[in-house]
Amino acid sequence: MGAMASIAGVVIGRNEGERLELGLRSVQAAGIPTVYVDSGSTDGSVALAGCLGVPVVELDPSRPFSAGRARNEGTDEVLSRWPRTEFVLFLDGDCTLEPEFPSAAIGTFKQYTRCAIVTGHLAERFPERSVYNRLCAIEWRAPAGPIDDMRLGGIMAARISAFREVGGFHQQVIAGEEPDLAARLGAAGWTLFRIDVPMAVHDANMLSFGQWWRRAVREGHGIAQFYDRHRGTGSGIGAREIRSVLFWGFVLPLVTIALLWPTRGLSLLLLGGYVLLAWRIFKHYAASGLSRSDARLVTRFMLYSKFAAFQGILRYCSNRLSGRFHIIEHK
Repeated sequence: MGAMASIAGVVIGRNEGERLELGLRSVQAAGIPTVYVDSGSTDGSVALAGCLGVPVVELDPSRPFSAGRARNEGTDEVLSRWPRTEFVLFLDGDCTLEPEFPSAAIGTFKQYTRCAIVTGHLAERFPERSVYNRLCAIEWRAPAGPIDDMRLGGIMAARISAFREVGGFHQQVIAGEEPDLAARLGAAGWTLFRIDVPMAVHDANMLSFGQWWRRAVREGHGIAQFYDRHRGTGSGIGAREIRSVLFWGFVLPLVTIALLWPTRGLSLLLLGGYVLLAWRIFKHYAASGLSRSDARLVTRFMLYSKFAAFQGILRYCSNRLSGRFHIIEHK
């Protein structure tokens, strides 16, 4: 197989509409054989992919949908159609691929034989349309080099042998499935690398506070599930995030309210802790190169996110007790 023939694409989606067409066409333009995995779309996504000549995998709705499950089943389909494929490109249906990324990723895999995952730079398509899109654009900022902090999104290229060695994505992890995969790959001795090459353009299309809140709840669910799955490893991964969410999103407000009567309202002074937290967050982001206005924006929403993430932790506890995990949609 040629260099580009050794990689195949898995595009996943649910009701992505026109964005899906852009994404599928971008992968086709890069000359990569691709399958599309659909999670119960009702907007004609399956027919659209078929019209473009892209093989479609429709997930069985009798089992809960998840991005991890979609990517796993997409990889299985890739290997059944193109058995000699060495690498798989994962792309979400709201993204378009940058044409130079696949060949650059393959080159990195060839150079580093223990590299399991290669990512690049992700950009936001319309950051000016809403503060929520702008927050996504800021979130995608990350330096090139080894990925040691588990910051891994759903857009990536993976070495199939490494991916299958650790069992792929865990299908019950409905949020934060990528950091979970990264942790398992790291424990198995594989490395992850972000190259200094544009990878994809993302279209968040997040236009309301409610959409942002549900996304933050989803992230809280992911934090809780990640911590629960990896706390027995002794690595302490996720412990700091859990403590932060629990303290700022629950403990401090609860203590403040509980002490209101005994302290004749003086417990409200405890809320000054949020001012100190905001100052620390602002200084960190301002020092990272963000403009002061963007640093203020991130600071404000990071404070909000403590409460949304706590809601996500509660959602995870409920799901764990019931034994059923369902995707949290924010669009």
